[in-house]
Amino acid sequence: MKSPQSSPKSKTTLLENEKEEVQEPPMFSTTKIKCKKLAFIPLVFLIYFQISGGPYNTESTVGSGGPFFAILGFLLFPIIWCIPEALVTAELATAFPGNGGFVIWTHQAFGPFWGFLIGFWKFLSAVINLSSYPVLCIDYIDPMLPTLSHLPHYFLISLSTLLLSVLNFIGLPTVGYAAIFLGILSYLPFVVISLFAIPKIDPSKWVFSGQNRKKKIGHFLEGVKNPPKTLPKAFLSAGLLTFLTSLIPLLAATGAMSLDLDDWVDGYYTVVAEKIVGKRFKKWVRAGAFLSSIGVYQSQLSSCSHQLLGMAELGLLPRLFGARSKWFDTPWVGIFISAVISNLVSYMKFRHVTSLVNVLFSLSMLVEFSAFLWLRVKIPDLQRPFRVPVTRLRGLIAMLFIPFGILVYVTCVGTKVVYLVIAVLTVFGIIWYHCMKIFQA
Repeated sequence: MKSPQSSPKSKTTLLENEKEEVQEPPMFSTTKIKCKKLAFIPLVFLIYFQISGGPYNTESTVGSGGPFFAILGFLLFPIIWCIPEALVTAELATAFPGNGGFVIWTHQAFGPFWGFLIGFWKFLSAVINLSSYPVLCIDYIDPMLPTLSHLPHYFLISLSTLLLSVLNFIGLPTVGYAAIFLGILSYLPFVVISLFAIPKIDPSKWVFSGQNRKKKIGHFLEGVKNPPKTLPKAFLSAGLLTFLTSLIPLLAATGAMSLDLDDWVDGYYTVVAEKIVGKRFKKWVRAGAFLSSIGVYQSQLSSCSHQLLGMAELGLLPRLFGARSKWFDTPWVGIFISAVISNLVSYMKFRHVTSLVNVLFSLSMLVEFSAFLWLRVKIPDLQRPFRVPVTRLRGLIAMLFIPFGILVYVTCVGTKVVYLVIAVLTVFGIIWYHCMKIFQA
C-alpha cells in the first residue's frame, strides 16, 4: 500500500477515510504563501516561551513540599512529561506539516468534528491563558513606575494588551528574534544570582523535604525552515533549555537561602536577589520577569493566531479568520481576535482563569495523545520524517501512561463552575461546527 502523503499544492491534506484516495478539505487554501522562514535558534526560543519562559513563578514549588521534592520534580518532569510530549509532537508535526497542527492530526485520526473540537478547546485554553500576561507585566513593573498606579487598572491592562500585540503583526521571524533577545535579558538576573550564591550554598539544604512547615496550606509550522529536521531538534533543545534555566537558579537559591517554606511563594526570587546580591538588584529581577512575560505573550499570541489561520484553511472556520496582512503577510485577523478575547478574559479572577486553562488543556491533550496512538494503527505506513523510536502499540501506550494519568487527574479536580463554563463553551462550539457544515453544503 502506498503511503498517503501531503498534496504538492498544500501544506496538509485530510484523509476522509482509510482508502488511498486523498481529498482536500473544503475551503482549504492551495495558494503557496511566500514568507520568511523561521530559523532554528528563534524557533527554540519561541518553544521555550511556550513551555515556561524561565524560572519566574516557580518559587511556590519549594513552598509546597520543600527543596527536595521541588528539585526531584524538576528532574523527573522532563522524563515523564516533556520528552514524551516532544516526541509525539515532533512525529505528528513532521508527518502533517501545516498551520493547523493538532487540528490536522486529530482530523486525520478521528474526523473533522474532533479536529474542530480539539482546535476549539486548545484555542480557548491558549487565549484564556494569554490574558494573564498583560496583568503580570503591569504587576511586575508597577512598583518601579509609581505613576502607573494613578491610572485605571483595566485601562492599563487594555493598553498593555494592545502594545504587546503589535510585534506579532510584523511577522513570525521578528517575533522569533525578539524571543532570543527577551529570553537572554530576562535570564541574566538569575545568572548573577547563581554566581553570587555559590559561596553561600549548603548542599544539605537540598534534601530538606518540608515536614516542619508552620502552616498547611506545530502551530506556526508554515514559517519553519525544513520542519522534518528542525522541529525534533528544536523541541528537545527547548525542553533542555527550560530544564536547565529552571533548575540552576533553584539549586542556587535553596542552597543559599533560609528554608522558611512559608516565604517561598511566587515572586520570592525578588527577595532572594535582594538578600544574595543586594537591595538594588531586586529591581533587575522584576525587570527580568516583565521581559519574560512579554516573551511568553508574544509566543502564545503567535500560536493562537496561526491556529485560527490553520483552522480557516481547513474549512473549520470562515475564510475571514485566515486573512493575512498585505504588508507583512501575517494572520492579522487571528492576532486581532486573540488579543481582543484575551483582553476581555483579563477581567476574570486569576484563580478561575488558571482552572479553566488547566482543564481545557488537559481535555485537548487527552484527545491529541489518543490521535497519535490511533494514527499508528489507522495509517501504519504513513511517511513520518521523524518517528518515535517505539514500534509496538503497547510500548507507545506505556510511554504515555503517566502523561495520561496526569491529564485525567487535572481534568477531574476542576470546580463545578469550571465544568459549567466549559460545557457551555463546548455546546457553543458544537453549534458553530454544525452551522459551518450547513453553510458549506
